[in-house]
Amino acid sequence: MNVLLVDDSEILRNHLMTILAEMENVTIVGESIDTESAIRDIKKKRPDLMILDIRIPGEGGIHVLKTAKEKYPDMRVIIYTDYPYPQYQTKCIELGADYFFDKSTETEKMIDKIRQLAWETGAR
Repeated sequence: MNVLLVDDSEILRNHLMTILAEMENVTIVGESIDTESAIRDIKKKRPDLMILDIRIPGEGGIHVLKTAKEKYPDMRVIIYTDYPYPQYQTKCIELGADYFFDKSTETEKMIDKIRQLAWETGAR
């Protein structure tokens, strides 16, 4: 399963890359730090899964989500944010996000979901 990380925090990206690198059937195909690089990387790298923060420089993660799902509806998207407000969650799910996780309380839950998705991908 090819994964694209989209977050402007280098510390967070490095942390996730360390965790994901140890998972079977997971390949990190890129890291994006803003809206423009995220949209470019989606088009170029065609990830199976994108882990996306809402607050990134440029037009923001919600714009990236909308653009990505319009062009690549089968790509799975995990929203991973410090802004887990209900209005954001509702908007992201409406735009096609598959999962929505709070960075401060649901990291393990998100990692478990990625493991499950990677296992399903490898089992095909």
